[in-house]
Amino acid sequence: MTLQQIFYTLTIEECGSMNKAAEKLYIAQSTLTSSVQELEREVGIPIFLRTHKGVIPTPEGAEFLADIRSLHNHYGMVMKKYEGEGNYKRKFGVSTQHYSFAVKAFVEMAKHYDMNLFDFAIRETRTRSVILDVATLKSEIGILYMNSANRKVLGKLLTEHELEFHPLIHCRAYVYLWDKHPLAKKESICFDDLSPYPCLSFEQEEDGYYFSEEILNENVYPRTIKACDRATMLNLMVGLNGYTLCSGIISGDLNGDDYVVVPFREDEAHPNSVMEIGYLTKKNSVLSQMGEQYIEELKKYLDGVREEGV
Repeated sequence: MTLQQIFYTLTIEECGSMNKAAEKLYIAQSTLTSSVQELEREVGIPIFLRTHKGVIPTPEGAEFLADIRSLHNHYGMVMKKYEGEGNYKRKFGVSTQHYSFAVKAFVEMAKHYDMNLFDFAIRETRTRSVILDVATLKSEIGILYMNSANRKVLGKLLTEHELEFHPLIHCRAYVYLWDKHPLAKKESICFDDLSPYPCLSFEQEEDGYYFSEEILNENVYPRTIKACDRATMLNLMVGLNGYTLCSGIISGDLNGDDYVVVPFREDEAHPNSVMEIGYLTKKNSVLSQMGEQYIEELKKYLDGVREEGV
């Protein structure tokens, strides 16, 4: 069954006559009759009953016509959406672990485009969701980190889903806390300093530390609280003097100036670690214009971080 046959059949129903339908379609009546007969053989039902006054749908034909009318209307809406000056909006999405710099780069990228013409999405989400979003093309780009503790597990997942990891920056661990926290003025903070305060982390779909967003997650912290979003975590920092361990890259424009990062000071039992932050793409994919712009804004922001020595 072709779109042409559908259009011919609906036109016959509208005109109630093979002759009038052929005139409206600017085709020979024999061509129209042949097309309908071929369609009737294909679907296995008589669509029209021929009478001396014209044609009328058979009971089976009436049901068939209702079905193809819906299909033809949907086809028309799709064509209207995409053709010429249609209302289709190009889509671009990023899925990321909870990094304010990833959101900041997204903001700067979006400023270059007319929001009336694009559907943008920024998804701060769990580690596995970042991977699956890019794997299923829900998002074009994903942002996450690897280190020696999670590289093997995450690397296996990326291979399974045909994803590529592109490094952006290497960072040592920092303690992220409220600027009124008792430890906020220290030049560096060791593990023992943190013991009286709750360690905050983002809840993941999986147990274990392989999917954790926080660096040094293999350590055992005496007090822990899990949160699902960045706003809640910031509230816990203020309300409970909580802290989290991170890359040290924070955006004051988005999080405000009420939070600080302090270098984590390693000791023999609790060494520091290096986190490698990068972006994911589907293997062999070509970035869209928005994707290239987003990566450019990411690199620009992170280059500024390097110059500041964070």
